[in-house]
Amino acid sequence: MTHSGIRFGHILRVMPKDFRATTLERAIGRQLSGWRDERELSLTEAGQRVGFSSAKLSMMENAVQPSAPVDIMALGYVYKVPTQEWQAVVARAQYARQVRTRALNNRAMFDPAADFVNLVFEATLLRVFTTDLVPTVFQLAGYTNAVLQNDDPVRIARFAMAREVWSSRLSGKDPLEVQVVLPESVLRPVVGGPRVMKAQLLHLMEMSELETVSIKIVPSTAGAYPAMGSPFTLLSFPHRQHNDVVYFETFIKGEYVEDPAQCEMCAERFTALRALALGEGESLELIAEAAAEL
Repeated sequence: MTHSGIRFGHILRVMPKDFRATTLERAIGRQLSGWRDERELSLTEAGQRVGFSSAKLSMMENAVQPSAPVDIMALGYVYKVPTQEWQAVVARAQYARQVRTRALNNRAMFDPAADFVNLVFEATLLRVFTTDLVPTVFQLAGYTNAVLQNDDPVRIARFAMAREVWSSRLSGKDPLEVQVVLPESVLRPVVGGPRVMKAQLLHLMEMSELETVSIKIVPSTAGAYPAMGSPFTLLSFPHRQHNDVVYFETFIKGEYVEDPAQCEMCAERFTALRALALGEGESLELIAEAAAEL
């Protein structure tokens, strides 16, 4: 097809057998649909102008197939979209393709959830903020088993390994420092029954007596607080070449964040949380009060 002296060649592409669009690819499809709607063109009219079938254009807009950068460029030119705008969408499509390729190649190569215990072993400082659970490194087996009942045995084993690594770093030449902030609500659910929960709270009290451990509680009277609903663990390391790492985990997967700016955001939230929380002595009294109620 020729338009104003420019010819767009189209190569037949085979759609991946089990293609599933990412959210980025779906956003690209909406952008393409928006371009066409702004010009009040039907699928058939737009397809005729660019040399696509209406079916192909529909599949691109609905992210039923990947949108090739050359096809997006053709649409941008024919729709007379500002150059910077269509170039930005082309860049997003190229990035989406790279992400998909990496995901296929790296799917089983690295699992942050499995690797986390290694970082705990290497770290010099853990800053942990939880929203509904006692931090993993302080969990007793009974508490963990109650939380992860009917869960993947591999995940249960990972929690046990995290406890073991923490125990191995309690003393020695370079003990691991742990700073914890958690809301008062973590102390109240009777996880595993009164006996299990009481033992867990008493264990927290015991851990708080260690010189390398700081446990601070955000009281329920504090209202809203920084990072509310977003638990995270921030790890720091002894080597200058090893930047801080933030670890997030859900029951689905674990994930590392290594971007320095984002890690600094978490560090700032943690500092704000510690400032808002009760002092260590008052926090210990609150834990003791919750234990006494069981």
